[in-house]
Amino acid sequence: MKSCMSTIGLGIAVFAFFWFQPAPSQAKAVEASRALALQSAYDLQRASGWNHITLTAHPVQGDPFWKAVRPKGVPAHARLQPDLVTAQFYTTCFTGVVVRYVCTTGSSVCGQ
Repeated sequence: MKSCMSTIGLGIAVFAFFWFQPAPSQAKAVEASRALALQSAYDLQRASGWNHITLTAHPVQGDPFWKAVRPKGVPAHARLQPDLVTAQFYTTCFTGVVVRYVCTTGSSVCGQ
């Protein structure tokens, strides 16, 4: 039996990862966001008792860390284009309020 769920590497986790680094590059933010999405997929795999998982890119909205500053989400002027898409990850990046770059990565996770 195959089961699918969606998981997201949140910008909040990327923010925490770069808390002590004043100006990370966009490439580092992408790498961290994708690593967090992959870790979330592995956590879901363990919790669900799946032996195997498959990840497929799934578009997501950018998720700002400071919702009080950006209560309506990421403004258009803060989004960085283009979105970065692979077979496994759909990554949206934007300029942050505290850190220079924040990325949110989406993947659809299917397991058996």
